[in-house]
Amino acid sequence: MTAQLAPRIVVDPAIRFGKPIIEGTRVPVDLLLARLSGGMTVAEVAGEYEVTIEDIQAALAYAAQVIANEEIRLVA
Repeated sequence: MTAQLAPRIVVDPAIRFGKPIIEGTRVPVDLLLARLSGGMTVAEVAGEYEVTIEDIQAALAYAAQVIANEEIRLVA
């Protein structure tokens, strides 16, 4: 059963252990983010993993949304 988390971002327990992936692929969002943070360009990542630039932008938007909603509580 596939669930849509955000535009172009889905989860399916049968694919990649339920990690968020690009819809229609088996490419995890965290992999794309790791490659970008490692210095690959958007064009290089798109070519390497056969996703579109729009897919990568969706992954970045999803990650920003997750972080924006994250709540961290410091305990003294």
